[in-house]
Amino acid sequence: MAKSIRSKLPQATSSIFTVIGKLAREHKALNLSQGFPNFPVDPKLIDLVEVAMRQGYNQYAPMEGIYSLRQVINEKISRLYGKHYHPDKELTMVAGATQGIFTAITAVVHKGDEVIVFKPAYDCYEPAIAINGGVPVFVQMKGKEFKIDWDEFRACITSKTRLVIINTPHNPTGSILSASDMKELEVSLKDTDILVLSDEVYEHMVFDEEQHQSASKYPNLSERTFVMASFGKTFHVTGWKMGYCAAPEPLMKEFRKVHEYNVYAINHPIQKALATYLADASNYLHLASFLQQKRDLFIKAIAPSRFSFSPAKGTYFQLVDYSAISDEKDVEFASRLISEKGIASIPISVFNVDQLDQKQLRFCFAKTDDTLMKAAEIINKI
Repeated sequence: MAKSIRSKLPQATSSIFTVIGKLAREHKALNLSQGFPNFPVDPKLIDLVEVAMRQGYNQYAPMEGIYSLRQVINEKISRLYGKHYHPDKELTMVAGATQGIFTAITAVVHKGDEVIVFKPAYDCYEPAIAINGGVPVFVQMKGKEFKIDWDEFRACITSKTRLVIINTPHNPTGSILSASDMKELEVSLKDTDILVLSDEVYEHMVFDEEQHQSASKYPNLSERTFVMASFGKTFHVTGWKMGYCAAPEPLMKEFRKVHEYNVYAINHPIQKALATYLADASNYLHLASFLQQKRDLFIKAIAPSRFSFSPAKGTYFQLVDYSAISDEKDVEFASRLISEKGIASIPISVFNVDQLDQKQLRFCFAKTDDTLMKAAEIINKI
């Protein structure tokens, strides 16, 4: 019998998504918890994948991804953010942003290095830091609108700080970083060797005429940043696990050293399909207005409820405040809504420093109108 294993993640437990998902299935609850759409994928994209398969693109793609797709990605970034990434040297396809984030952290974080994480934070960051021997340093975003205190951030920078992770548009809160936020980050890191990992998987989901502030737009940030993006989020195909990393050549060289021996090659026919599909900018530039209509439908429908909220500024998640309804902890309240009311959401405290509980739940509105109206009917009776 093997000796007992010394765990590299001794504190790890099932994620809140696993726990809530299981509970929702047991109670057959309407599930607005996990972030995936329940409406159809564009048939044009499905057809392009089928064509690529029938044309024989079924063997390994190049390790860094097919050139035609990397070329069209560079054109997209150049057009939107004014930044050119060399398709050969500075763009790499990844098997979803989570894999890309893990690879970037593994590539640059050494034992004892500190990594600053803004909380609440998506739950894949911290395990990747821990597995690589890094030390997460947390900065709690302030208030129920989740603003960054940049003085507090600067106070956390030490000689051991190796990496800062940012996420905009932000999961789980639906907030966005402003141009002034990005400039604060840029100034804060000036004259340091600190790197940035910018999780931008919801880049095309910014509402109310606001603009996505990509790290690519800021020269003094882009020179030190891994930008991570996801086609799964953009094109409603989360199960395809397909995205890309953009970074300056010195960073990308290190990224690919890990990527080659971790994943090596990404799904070939899907890359071929995306190279064609992405060339038509209308296939992603309409996404903000499409999802804003979903957000507006949902928040208008739940306006009569006892929940309070501010409209999400990005992503496809809407936070609601239940403090006028119950004093229960958010995990308990969310669980009770599943078992007693038949609706599933995600409690926010699990993503905060010290499980700070501000009586907030997250609902995903990337759902059919019928699903959103059914959810609103339940919510309005709570």
